[in-house]
Amino acid sequence: MFKRSLLHEAILLSLITAPVAADELANRKEIETIEVTATKRRQNIQETPVAVQALSEQDLKDQNIGNFDDFVRYMPNVTLGGRGPGQSDVFIRGMAIEPISVMLSGAQGTMPNVALYLDEQPVTAPGRNLDVYAADLERVEVLAGPQGTVFGASSQAGTIRYITNKPQLGQFSTGFTASAEQTKNGEMSNAIEAFINLPLSDDLAVRATMYNVHRGGYIDNVYGEFTLDPAINENSAVDLGPDAKYTTINNGAYVEEDFNDSYYKGFRLGAQYQFNDDWQLLVQHMQQELGSDGVFDYDPEVGDLEVQRFFPDKLTDRFNQTSWTLSGRLAMLDLIYTGAFLDREVQQSIDYIGYNNAGAFTAYYTCTYDNPDYIVNYGISPEFITETRECLDPTKGFKGQQDHKRSTHEIRISGEISERWRFITGVFYDDYEIKTQDDYYYTVAPELGFAPNAPISDANSINPETRPVGTTFFNDITRTEQQLAWFGEMGFDLTDKLSLNLGLRWYDIESDFSGSSNFADGIFQGSVNTDRGRNYDTSGGHSTEPLSISDWIPKVNLSYQLNEDMLLYTTYSEGFRPGGFNRGGGIVSANPEFPDVGVNYGTDEVVNYEAGWKTLLLDRTLRFNGNLYFIQWNDMQVSRFDPVNVSILTFIENAADSEIKGFESDVTWQATDNLTLIGAFSYNETELTALKGGVIEMAPIGSELPLTPKFQANVRARYDWDLAEYQAFWQVGAQYAGKSWSSIVAADRERQQDYTLVNFAIGVNKDEWGVKLYADNLTDERAELFINTQDDIRRISTNRPRTIGMSISYYY
Repeated sequence: MFKRSLLHEAILLSLITAPVAADELANRKEIETIEVTATKRRQNIQETPVAVQALSEQDLKDQNIGNFDDFVRYMPNVTLGGRGPGQSDVFIRGMAIEPISVMLSGAQGTMPNVALYLDEQPVTAPGRNLDVYAADLERVEVLAGPQGTVFGASSQAGTIRYITNKPQLGQFSTGFTASAEQTKNGEMSNAIEAFINLPLSDDLAVRATMYNVHRGGYIDNVYGEFTLDPAINENSAVDLGPDAKYTTINNGAYVEEDFNDSYYKGFRLGAQYQFNDDWQLLVQHMQQELGSDGVFDYDPEVGDLEVQRFFPDKLTDRFNQTSWTLSGRLAMLDLIYTGAFLDREVQQSIDYIGYNNAGAFTAYYTCTYDNPDYIVNYGISPEFITETRECLDPTKGFKGQQDHKRSTHEIRISGEISERWRFITGVFYDDYEIKTQDDYYYTVAPELGFAPNAPISDANSINPETRPVGTTFFNDITRTEQQLAWFGEMGFDLTDKLSLNLGLRWYDIESDFSGSSNFADGIFQGSVNTDRGRNYDTSGGHSTEPLSISDWIPKVNLSYQLNEDMLLYTTYSEGFRPGGFNRGGGIVSANPEFPDVGVNYGTDEVVNYEAGWKTLLLDRTLRFNGNLYFIQWNDMQVSRFDPVNVSILTFIENAADSEIKGFESDVTWQATDNLTLIGAFSYNETELTALKGGVIEMAPIGSELPLTPKFQANVRARYDWDLAEYQAFWQVGAQYAGKSWSSIVAADRERQQDYTLVNFAIGVNKDEWGVKLYADNLTDERAELFINTQDDIRRISTNRPRTIGMSISYYY
């Protein structure tokens, strides 16, 4: 199962630990361990009988981790399918599917199978990870495997938690970090982040954090020309004829070097008030704006780190979160009430010229007409009937807006019934709404006489107004999800060393899908194009009735504390992800060889078996944690866009089953008082075991799941020493990912090559001050992170080229 790579790891571990003398170990400093809240109780990570890895505040600083993409490199069993900041699907333990385009994430994206939390609130969203900048974070936790009993829906493959630093009573502290860096053949980047913790009285403290980050671009938008080519898109051009004329355009107005720059700016303000020895209240507010220009994947047919874009590519992603936590004790019980409100707004424009190469109706929206019958059949005005068809300006673009609102509330009670019995129980409520307005703009539509496009008159519209001229298709869709859940876990010490933990979660979820998709169907002079599309309360089997799902999710955990430094555990757990409505459901298939698309798609479910260990060896100078797991993933939700054969709209199907066998581990060794060696790795064997879909053409049974390297690893060595009155250090690290597949859909499936990234840093600290020089991607490796055709042009998401920088920090 693990082949030579894991055998080599085991041999290496035994070789480096064996020759250490006992007297040397006795004088060596112990490995520091951190506390986590993976079970919603604060515990030492070594005493928590679940698979959890964590990056502490110091780890985040040491490895220059800023955004989500930086963080993922240091968690070897976490992968991304994404195309830039805040535009990723996240996967854990190889449970990866087909990422959906951000252009459709609000209208038709499935809920992710990895839950993302900001402190106590889930902030998971389809196709768009909340990319919180890592300023003044206490730690980031990754809980691998289903976490459904404690963290609920979307914790199917695991949970990632951002834990912020909270106000500290009776303690003044402040600090800042400023950095500047240069990317090879790219722009300069800079960042500043700062915090202050102020105790205003014995019972009250406030903490403020701010940051302003600019990341320079490294991808060039180079000059290019584009002509609609019927040889590429035969389906849309069958009636153009051999004498058709074609307009060629160029992107001269958008040519720019290093055009994919980005920024993060935000603040967090928190207050902690101690009512008495038993009760305290925490209130926090966070605000962030993420913005970017350009794209973060390049077109290898154009050149290395080059693309040709003909429409503005811009993103603004803002969120505000207000949260509150009241905690205290009632007799022998601990009680916590926590709530939060999240308001997120995403605005984005994207070049969509590649649709000319794939769209089934491109000629209809781009070219004049040469058949007089079109006057009767399609309402086309005679002035647009020409002797020879002429295909005009093919520029096409997307302009979208998503508004997310989420309020969550949770009450949980925990305590010890006796010396052997303990429990935690709680109630959770989640109210989530996504409002999506997607406008697809075709430059030539007004010239061809297409009337302005308006929503279906009786639909539940977010914006009932007529769209701007040139908008030939748009979504105006509201999705809601309400969840009520009860959860509980009971722990019982069978002996002084053996403990049994039982968990259960009952949930009830209601989701709704309303609004319309609207098509400019026909050319009507002097009028508004209305009622040409789909009303999702009345068409194709849709109705006003919400989709209701309820069930139970169990968990069984058995742990054995062999001694104070060794914990063994085994877990059976289940995870789920709710189903939803198909935007393209109820439409008769365009090809009779394919079945019609269903109105709904169902839940997909996971059963997980794992056995793990947590150990501190060699007088607590070596930490070696790991686990083995076997996962059965049934009724996988897979998305597909096939306007030629099946549906004119993207749809989702419970298309397959799969199995995953894997092994993950992390090792930290305090080799000497000065030298620390850190490593983590994962190995996954994934396999499609059954094909259930009749619509989506999947890779064959036995194929590997996408975006999942069999072997991933990262290693780091850090050396600290005294240099006169300074404390100096150097560190070197590397991350490796093996080959993977880009897609689970047969037509899009492509092999992604393995890669190795190397980083280096050296620095000195004196009292409160510190200076660091660093180099990321030292060898200038070009990693194939995600090969995609989401804009109908093949492109490769990649990492930042070699970047050299310096940071200055102050902490008091």
